[in-house]
Amino acid sequence: MSSTELPGVRSTAELSALVGAVRLAEGERLRTAVLPGLELAVRERPPRRTDLPPALFVHGLGGSSQNWSALMAQLADTVDGEAVDLPGFGWSPPPADRDYSVTALARAVIRHLDAADRGPVHLFGNSLGGAVSTRVAAVRPDLVRSLTLVSPALPELRVQKSAVPTALLAVPGMAALFGRLTRGLTAEQRTRGVLGLCYGDPARVTPDGFRLAVEEMERRMGLPYFWEAMTRTSRGIVDAYTLGGQHGLWRQAQRVLAPALLVYGGRDQLVSYRMAHKAAAAYRGSRLLCLPEAGHVAMMEYPEVVAAAFRDLLRDTGAAGTEHRDTEDGRG
Repeated sequence: MSSTELPGVRSTAELSALVGAVRLAEGERLRTAVLPGLELAVRERPPRRTDLPPALFVHGLGGSSQNWSALMAQLADTVDGEAVDLPGFGWSPPPADRDYSVTALARAVIRHLDAADRGPVHLFGNSLGGAVSTRVAAVRPDLVRSLTLVSPALPELRVQKSAVPTALLAVPGMAALFGRLTRGLTAEQRTRGVLGLCYGDPARVTPDGFRLAVEEMERRMGLPYFWEAMTRTSRGIVDAYTLGGQHGLWRQAQRVLAPALLVYGGRDQLVSYRMAHKAAAAYRGSRLLCLPEAGHVAMMEYPEVVAAAFRDLLRDTGAAGTEHRDTEDGRG
């Protein structure tokens, strides 16, 4: 059963009326999947064939499902793709329990996949979405056919200086201070700052793409829960970094059974390029793609290169099957 057939799922038209200007690439649709205490906006790109395996894309802190549009278009002949807006981001409202921990976000992804009966999927994650996807793959291997991580947010002993402001958001009262300090910035100035932080070369963003990004920045800054979502999610990342034992992200990376592709950018200012080989050693049998000119969002800067590497992963590991395999714990 597709998630559009599930009870309580809103149509694209209704969702658009709720959130205003929804930005959809050609061929995309947006819907809301409604679960108890949780609503998730889901961006769909219909596959070019009906027999393609499902894929799910998970964005990073402050991002949205729109971050995956370029890669989803590249892979429309390879997977049946959909990208989720995590709770409190994109067009998804905050979760009812206001829990933005990595564990809670992973639970939201798992609940969505279970309700939609789409697993096992080819799971993609960027930054925070990489941490979330790692946790999903570790605790529910039956839901993940392959794992592709772009600059995953994994604990680092030496955090890059440019990533410090994000970590500081976790400190009580810091969000209010940031709000006061940046009150005079225009949406255009904020957008240039974000692009400068996330892109290896911000000049790759087209004028039209920049204009749309500014409009989206204005929309998000107008949401009453914007700072709450950013603050609590930042706190959730910091908390996840401090967990040890079986719940630690590095330990969970070692538990991932699915074939993994790791993508790192040489100009990434948020996740250190030097972590690439440590990550490759942690995810068993993984392959590593290093893009020296890319920043934090390689799937947006070089979608054709990431897509080619993913297809190579499928070809070389035999993970491209279209049928639903039996789950490892006996559930179908």
